[in-house]
Amino acid sequence: MAELSPIERVRRFWDREPVDKMPFFTGMGMVLQPAIKKLGYKFASIHRESAEKLAWAGIESARMFNLDSIVIPFDMCWESEALGNEISLYEDSDDILYPTIPYKNWTEVDQVEITQEQIDNIMDTFPMTLIPEAIKICKKEAPELPVGAWQLGPFTQCGQTIELDKVLKAVFKHTDQVERILDRLSDMIIEIGKGLQAAGADFITLREPGVAADLLSPKTFKELIAPRLTRILAAWKSPKVLHICGSTDPLVEMMWKCVVDSGGQAVSFDIKNDLVEARKKLGDDAIILGNYDVFKLPCAEETTVEEAVEGIKTNIDGLVDAVWPGCDLWPDIKEENFRAMEKTAREYKPGPTPAVGRI
Repeated sequence: MAELSPIERVRRFWDREPVDKMPFFTGMGMVLQPAIKKLGYKFASIHRESAEKLAWAGIESARMFNLDSIVIPFDMCWESEALGNEISLYEDSDDILYPTIPYKNWTEVDQVEITQEQIDNIMDTFPMTLIPEAIKICKKEAPELPVGAWQLGPFTQCGQTIELDKVLKAVFKHTDQVERILDRLSDMIIEIGKGLQAAGADFITLREPGVAADLLSPKTFKELIAPRLTRILAAWKSPKVLHICGSTDPLVEMMWKCVVDSGGQAVSFDIKNDLVEARKKLGDDAIILGNYDVFKLPCAEETTVEEAVEGIKTNIDGLVDAVWPGCDLWPDIKEENFRAMEKTAREYKPGPTPAVGRI
């Protein structure tokens, strides 16, 4: 049988059909500096300048390093900007500096007010208008590659509108106010996800890094966070993935329940997760992704090619179903490390994974 194209491989993977080799892809940020340099772009220009630059930065990053997906967008400030916060793009810098929100319009949870009109019109509000355009360009110019999109979960998104430490304190002191904000943000996130899927996104990841067990208790996760994550995922079409950064070992079963109850496909973990234990807890039916270190393996100056290869072997030995990073890929990769990581993913242990077979 001929080798599958990336879009064929990833589609079969989500459907749990046998694939030809280990997928090497992501559903989180994956723009890479060598590709940006090849295109002649400044890093600051790829985020808001045009849908074309946003799209081509993703396309070239995937093609240059044999990734099985493009993922749009790259930074976490889009929705907050659409809600009225000014951002800094660091346009005068040649360094890798992601957009940030220097000053937030709301400083306390009781100030947060998101109207139904804002939710209904969020995809018609700049800069959100750029993302569907970029997805459509990717679909047209790189039909061989699936396009992934992502959204921050409501708790983390709340931390993009006011300071996260204020939100964490308010969880216990002003629970009703926090729940009100989370519900409004959940409605907004649902609408955005639907808009990205309508534009052509082949899969979508819900990312909630602000609720790890080292930030919120498992009890709070179960009562406050999980129902809203399930509601958001259930409103989107498949394929869909739930990712949480940080410490997730106490949350594994609850995360998978969110996925199952919403008709989702996979759960994704960060480097603090014990993959072997997660597999024991969830069994072979769960599609498990994530966990490899996005800075140490492909970027750290002291990491050799051999060490990067061993890191990917350890990841695969943890019984993941695809090689998928623990968070956003850091753009300034060492090319020799990243190419060796991709090669290792394809060749090491070519047999089936717990949840996905091989042709």
